Amino acid sequence: MNQIFKIFKHGFLPCFFLMLTGMTASLFAGDVHIEKVLGPEIDTGPYKHPSTFEYLDNGDFYLAYYGGKGEYATDTAVYGARKSKETGHWSSPVPIAQNPLQSMGNPVLWQAPGGRVWLFFVVRFGSTWSTSRIMAKISDDRCQSWSDAFLVTFEEGTMVRGRPILLDDGAYLLPIYHETGSDTEKTGADTSSLFMKFDPQARHWSASNKVYSRMGNLQPAPVNLGGGHLMAFCRRGGDYEPGNDGYVVRTDSHDGGRTWSQGVETTFPNPNAAVELIRLANGHLLFVYNRSMDDRSPLTCAISTDGGETFPHKLDLMSGMGSFAYPTALQTPDGLVHVLFSSDERTTIRHASFREEAILKD
Repeated sequence: MNQIFKIFKHGFLPCFFLMLTGMTASLFAGDVHIEKVLGPEIDTGPYKHPSTFEYLDNGDFYLAYYGGKGEYATDTAVYGARKSKETGHWSSPVPIAQNPLQSMGNPVLWQAPGGRVWLFFVVRFGSTWSTSRIMAKISDDRCQSWSDAFLVTFEEGTMVRGRPILLDDGAYLLPIYHETGSDTEKTGADTSSLFMKFDPQARHWSASNKVYSRMGNLQPAPVNLGGGHLMAFCRRGGDYEPGNDGYVVRTDSHDGGRTWSQGVETTFPNPNAAVELIRLANGHLLFVYNRSMDDRSPLTCAISTDGGETFPHKLDLMSGMGSFAYPTALQTPDGLVHVLFSSDERTTIRHASFREEAILKD
């Protein structure tokens, strides 16, 4: 037992500890609360990845993921579930985007000012992700019902992973990416990140330039630093082979997201896995990534208090054998930070919640 208390104190949750708990109980790592949201027991197919969520203006959480037999299965659908403020429990997932001819992919949830909820998702028309387009639905009743689906992008290979952010002029900025190549285990070197700006008054989308880098980059996570300055961290492209040459890519915009700099490699390692970056209410930046070049473990949170110049404060949310990946983060009005991520070979979705102080104290 003493060893377990040491694990709690230092914030590490290796897989053997998860097995001891049967992967069913809520877990605590120092000041971090981690709970299993859903897993193999939910009958939407074994594959539940990646996940996205939103804290709605009525106090409910709503999450979505795409499920089915596997990543390249032909029967995948986007499923949604709600955690009611009144009950505190998650509802059974129900399909919210599917069709009999194409497979679904990454969903993204976001509630815009005024209450409208957007669901963006990927539709794969061929055998690889490079054949995809982005579609969307909207809900004006807090995800109780959804509109018909409509196309957001027409270019083959365009996909979505990160949540939109609000710009200074009231426009929405949707981070997207263009994936190239026909290899399921490798993306083309010209895979690029870009950004779609939506004017809610004109109801018009416009695209930025594409951001290129040495290995290619994808799945950008942007933040608005104010005064027209935005920055984004991107997942590096390439393959999944072990190595010592893969880093998170950074890009900046100084004109409100219309144009972006070409990608520059940071010092953060990246095993070709999704990253997350959000701005907290106090202006600090929260960065969530896999602190490894080879493995999707550990899943690490880092804090910047200087506008993204440095991230000296770090805490491993989960570590050890296994894959803890595809984080999505948000902050609720009570100051709590929430991170949703996949684990257990993409069969389980977990939810971590903590206060920024849990990271700053280390």
